[in-house]
Amino acid sequence: MAQCSDLTPPNKTPEHPERATVIALAGNANVGKSAIFNQLTGLDQVIGNWPGKTVEKAEGRLYHHGKIVTVLDLPGIYSLSTYSMEELVSREFIALERPDVVVNVIDATTLERNLFFTLQLLEMEVPMVIALNMTDAAKKKGINTDHRKLQERLGVQVVPTIAIRGIGVHEVVDAAMAIAVERRAPHNVIRYGPEVERRIERLSEVLEGVDTGYPRRWVAIKLLERYPQVTRIVEDKNPQPVKDAETLSDEISQIHREPCAVVISSERYGIAASTAKEAQTFSKPTKTSMSDRLDALSMHPVEGYAFMFAMMLAILTFISVFGGWVAGTLETLFEDVNPHMAGVWPELAWNGGVVGLYAALSVALGFILPFYIIIGLLEDWGYLPRVAYLMDRPCHVMGLHGKACIPLLLGFGCNVPACVGCRIMETKRDRLITMFLSTMVPCSARTAVILGLVGAFVGLQWAVLLYVLDFAIILGVGRALNRLLPGRPVGLIMEMPSYRRPSMRVVLKQAWARFKPFVSFAIPLIVVGSLVIVGLDIAGLLPGISNVFAPVTVLWLGLPVFTAPILILGILRKEASLALLATVAGTWEISTVMTPVQMIVFSFVIMLYFPCVSTFAALVREAGWKNAAFISLVEIGLAVFLGGILYRSLNLLM
Repeated sequence: MAQCSDLTPPNKTPEHPERATVIALAGNANVGKSAIFNQLTGLDQVIGNWPGKTVEKAEGRLYHHGKIVTVLDLPGIYSLSTYSMEELVSREFIALERPDVVVNVIDATTLERNLFFTLQLLEMEVPMVIALNMTDAAKKKGINTDHRKLQERLGVQVVPTIAIRGIGVHEVVDAAMAIAVERRAPHNVIRYGPEVERRIERLSEVLEGVDTGYPRRWVAIKLLERYPQVTRIVEDKNPQPVKDAETLSDEISQIHREPCAVVISSERYGIAASTAKEAQTFSKPTKTSMSDRLDALSMHPVEGYAFMFAMMLAILTFISVFGGWVAGTLETLFEDVNPHMAGVWPELAWNGGVVGLYAALSVALGFILPFYIIIGLLEDWGYLPRVAYLMDRPCHVMGLHGKACIPLLLGFGCNVPACVGCRIMETKRDRLITMFLSTMVPCSARTAVILGLVGAFVGLQWAVLLYVLDFAIILGVGRALNRLLPGRPVGLIMEMPSYRRPSMRVVLKQAWARFKPFVSFAIPLIVVGSLVIVGLDIAGLLPGISNVFAPVTVLWLGLPVFTAPILILGILRKEASLALLATVAGTWEISTVMTPVQMIVFSFVIMLYFPCVSTFAALVREAGWKNAAFISLVEIGLAVFLGGILYRSLNLLM
């Protein structure tokens, strides 16, 4: 893979450190920002959250001709009139933090749509360079872009790139650094129709002296569009421009018989269309591309769903089988070196610390890392937006959009990557709802209990009934959260990128960058949780706990008294519940110690109650302690309340 030849490796610091030049990569989703980011920063990256936000940011550093350069990969954004958290973060950073240069990455295969955001950046008057990416994919489709004409029309330097191969990335950095020296903003101002321009100019004069932190012309346009966030900022400083803007906006609406925001947006799209038409020429592709054939299949109203379910089933099967193999292999390796020493401290160290460690490693290496690699491959390939499109309507029943189906489906393999996968949701509200629901999806460990207990001893039809009940509860909880949580659901507006060959180098780098924080945060928490549980067992406190919880486990749920410590130990690993039942029975014939109704109720409670320690650690990392505790307490309450109702209902039926 081509590299930027004169970019000094990150570990070689210049002799005289100076303030870093900040380059921000901005653009629509799926245009290749991350590919450029990885080409520039290599492994010298920091993945974290923006201050006060749960939105992930990627930051890296490089040294270009002896100068320190900080590169930020901003979340994908389609408009500066933002509503999602990711878009808000991108806009605020560009407008208020004022990076030295913004590199606007655009997709040459969908130039017109990408230019809509480019025009808004020009209105923001930020120093910028355009990286015209995926020029190779565009040529395969018969799309030829004259970057010089595009540069002349926009008044901004345009550099053709093929980011995945490193082509043009060197030139982008050179152009960005040249602009950063002069802090040179684009000289070309986008002009609208005369009736709009006159009112922008009048409002700009009224805004003189009103310091909002944003460019005055951009504020005038947003006031005419009646964008609420900008309106509030201006009104707090001087209400007069807001009143004038309402009058001027109404005048434009009367002329065009459309809301002013629609008029300005339409004119912006018109400028984007004429710019793209002038810069691009089209020729007929030599043959139907594989991307087109895959699109015809993956977005078909019938075959698309079949293809999606086959794909997800294959992924879940692989993750479950691979994760099970990793867990079994690690357990064998660790148990082969088990010293089997007697005594309190050796037992605590081994059963608590060592067993907790290899349980954590099993989840991390068997489920988390493969999930990141697979999701990275699907992202880079371009398939995930198709899944979101297909599942948009079903997910709207719960107030979500199609992207939510991805973590929910992955929950069948393991709830931990499902929680982490909720980062793809745009707003904190949607992310929290999806995270809540994903922890209720029966993972492979819960499936082991359901099939190993109910399916084996009661009947497969009763196991299927438990799944049906779980899906009904997920639907009900989703609808309740949609009504109770403040905010409105976000509609699905997303680019459909062309299919392309994934870059394993990029995928593996992204997977490792996402994997490191989980390893450093979740594994210690899992080990500590294991030590606490085993410590209680050694101290002889678990029998007492059984009696304490007897009013719930025995009187309400109708379970044997010995199930209380089993449920507690099941917090560490849900599949451990089945093994502990066999230990109590002294045989795998669980029917000797539990009735069919008790087995169904026990499996139902295991399916719904407190997520395992690994999932709780992921919840804490992704949603914070308060939300993690709230989700866990609600699930415990649902499991106990509905378990008691199920026990009484089954006694009437069986």
